[in-house]
Amino acid sequence: MGASVRHAGKGGGGRRRHRRSGLNADINVTPLVDVMLVLLIVFMVAAPLLSVGVPLELPKTDAKALPSQEEPITISVDKDGKVFIQETEIALDDLAPRLIAISANGYDERIYLRGDENSDYGAVIKVMARVNAAGFSNLGLVTDPVSNK
Repeated sequence: MGASVRHAGKGGGGRRRHRRSGLNADINVTPLVDVMLVLLIVFMVAAPLLSVGVPLELPKTDAKALPSQEEPITISVDKDGKVFIQETEIALDDLAPRLIAISANGYDERIYLRGDENSDYGAVIKVMARVNAAGFSNLGLVTDPVSNK
């Protein structure tokens, strides 16, 4: 036994014709690509500005760069003999306690020493001696590459 139900409509003998539209499951990635390209450009422009920055005229050498995976502690000595940790000026007597306080890896922390090309050699050596006396032995000197003009 079967029963049929007739729909009242616009005719057509009881069959309803309608368009079945399913859900669109596609993801529109165009806005995502636009955002990613803008972020890429922003980071490409901003990355050089994020370098640690006491303005120094570094000596020129042919030495190769050391591989680094995390941001090291940077000590800078400017041409007037002022000492900086990252960008903060510090007295030479406070250098060792401050290094011990901020080092995350203990005495194995890599420390980069940047000395201005026109700074007093003795000032740079005094900073190196204080760092070594504080127990840090992983010390690297930062230079600029030689440009062949």
